[in-house]
Amino acid sequence: MTIEGIDFLFDGPADAPRTVALAHGAGAAMDSPFMAFFAEGLAARGHRVARFEFPYMAARRRDGRRRPPDRAEVLLETWRRAIAALGPPRRLVIGGKSLGGRMASMVADDAGVGGLLCLGYPFHPPGQSDSLRVAHLRTLATPTLILQGARDPFGGADEVAGYGLAPAIRLHWLADGDHGFSPRAASGHSEAGNLAEALAAAAAFIEGL
Repeated sequence: MTIEGIDFLFDGPADAPRTVALAHGAGAAMDSPFMAFFAEGLAARGHRVARFEFPYMAARRRDGRRRPPDRAEVLLETWRRAIAALGPPRRLVIGGKSLGGRMASMVADDAGVGGLLCLGYPFHPPGQSDSLRVAHLRTLATPTLILQGARDPFGGADEVAGYGLAPAIRLHWLADGDHGFSPRAASGHSEAGNLAEALAAAAAFIEGL
């Protein structure tokens, strides 16, 4: 469904009390298995979920050509348009995978949304732990849940504790998970188990707002 020039993919009941708006990560589209798992899982729990794509990914869908992400200004403006299309803001939980969640976190307070859900936050580029992307997270007031793999190369459990994040942010760690929450086989944990745990935590967070 196209609203305000943005193509949305909806799951769940249209009359749900809240809508969860999710944007994709840098490299995979809104209908990737990861995104579909959370959208369909939250919809099955009675939530309305709206997925959308940033312009560079929407263009790739049209012509098949891979492109780098749009400039931050374009990504942020796309989020603002999505919020305006789906509002009212207080009934929205916004977020998404990696890049999508990060951009959502940068507009959440100004937009006045009801909550923020990040499915793997890129605290820093892999191997560049001194290049932090957390300044705005230290003052964030929007109720936030970050679901994060414990060994995520974009920020693992041994690093994030020292970042001084705002009290509004709650972190839920997925055991031995990477950026997609997948653990190593030798860990004794499974990808299916971590995904189910993440989905349950996300649903509880939304229902507790």
